[in-house]
Amino acid sequence: MTGVDPDRLDDQQLMKELESIHRTRHDTLLHGSNDALRTHNMRMAQLEGEYLRRHPRRRVAAARTREGARERGLAAEC
Repeated sequence: MTGVDPDRLDDQQLMKELESIHRTRHDTLLHGSNDALRTHNMRMAQLEGEYLRRHPRRRVAAARTREGARERGLAAEC
């Protein structure tokens, strides 16, 4: 594993790590080696999993659901 075990990070550190990995995602996908992408995927899954474990009842925006997306699609057709 690379980096600190996510369950050992405090909330502020976890958010900083998540922001960093999301910021580098596109570049890793486009230009990273297969090993780099695999490592990035594993680390992102670890960090996101820890976030979800800590925040199981996080607020979900209605527009970010399938139903919300369908409503946007219908509104765009009008």
